[in-house]
Amino acid sequence: MDNKEALDVVARYFILIVLGFALVYGGTFEFIFTPLTYWPVLGILNLFYDNVASLPGHVISYANVYARIISACVAGAAYYLLLILNLTTPMKAMKRMWSILFLIVVFLVFNIFRIAVFAGIAAGGGNYFDIAHMMMWYFGSTIMVVIIWFLAVGLFKIKNIPVYTDVKSLYEDAVPRRRR
Repeated sequence: MDNKEALDVVARYFILIVLGFALVYGGTFEFIFTPLTYWPVLGILNLFYDNVASLPGHVISYANVYARIISACVAGAAYYLLLILNLTTPMKAMKRMWSILFLIVVFLVFNIFRIAVFAGIAAGGGNYFDIAHMMMWYFGSTIMVVIIWFLAVGLFKIKNIPVYTDVKSLYEDAVPRRRR
């Protein structure tokens, strides 16, 4: 590993640490993704329901239902997990930029669709809302993150493995090979 590659590894992991602090202490992901999630959901509900209203606190009123878009709905941790997978994988800068854009946009679209579907379930009487919501909460979002990551791996022809490739490279540089 040359100096440029070592600097790349340090920079990528440093960015992850900074983003982690921003997520935990600053609510950065929620600040960015709440409006990007809230307004499209409001627009979708306007297509299907009359008298849809935006209320303070990211609340949407529709069909005698009041739905609040909270930080868990925005799923900042899922965006962070996608960034962890991306930034712990060695790749060229342009590939990284486009793959991060892909990961974020695809998850955002999925998340907007998911919230709109749950809003429809809640408006329809919601007998299955609680169970569907819990299943999606515990399993669905994680599965979607994995699927989106593998789509990015295929689309961008990512050959390296998150964390493992970096550790292997550092190990090979740190431990001299035995001569045969």
